[in-house]
Amino acid sequence: MIRLIFWIAIVFAAIWLWRKFKTPARARREDNKPASLTMVRCAQCGVHLPEDSALRRDSHWYCSQPHLEQGPGNGAR
Repeated sequence: MIRLIFWIAIVFAAIWLWRKFKTPARARREDNKPASLTMVRCAQCGVHLPEDSALRRDSHWYCSQPHLEQGPGNGAR
């Protein structure tokens, strides 16, 4: 009976190790890490949006192409 329990434990340990090393370490770290976004403020209307979806001209950020074309407005304080 002890041999049977021993072999079952060995099989479970092998499956666990195989699954652990099957996925790359980078993917495991990225899954557990929350995404952090840098928020910027539109110079025209003042709305806040993620930096990766904002448009930039000089030192100002804009939420859309029309606001970029209008330039800084009432939203820039």
